[in-house]
Amino acid sequence: MFRTRVFDASDLRRAHTRIAHEIVERNHGAQDLVLIGLHTRGPAIARRLAAAIASFEEVDVPVGSLDVAFYRDDIGLRNVQPLGPTEVPVDVTGRVVVLVDDVLFTGRTIRAALDAVTELGRPRAMQLAVLVDRGHRELPIRADFVGKNLPTGVGEDVRVRLSETDDVAEDAIELWAPDASGGSE
Repeated sequence: MFRTRVFDASDLRRAHTRIAHEIVERNHGAQDLVLIGLHTRGPAIARRLAAAIASFEEVDVPVGSLDVAFYRDDIGLRNVQPLGPTEVPVDVTGRVVVLVDDVLFTGRTIRAALDAVTELGRPRAMQLAVLVDRGHRELPIRADFVGKNLPTGVGEDVRVRLSETDDVAEDAIELWAPDASGGSE
């Protein structure tokens, strides 16, 4: 059941702009950056970050997409379906790769992404940008750039809705909770 809207479209735009500035500041510019979005919403977020960086740095940061389905450590425990193509337009060797995702939860998707990127080359460094960090980590992974820290309870769900991926009129981040009957919508 819907609980609350955490971010509306304006909040998301501000978060993208802030994260873009933080990425450039931490890396002393944007020259060697590559943004790689994790499917499903990561590529759209990465494109938004690249556009924000281009608006104030006048540098076109390469943007790629990564499907980590076959790198997950639970591949034998559940049905795994590819979510989209892995496309990285440049060699990542010697560059700073910023992995981009919508929600950081247990850390297992990011662990899989680290494995997948190392097959593409040897980056100088890898960093992580997420819109929401909800806690509950199962692995020692921390985001470098976070739009919103949102501690969640058991059974709560964070839903990121983007116009590019979710067929919605307005972008939003919502918090959903199980309904009173014990099920969830």
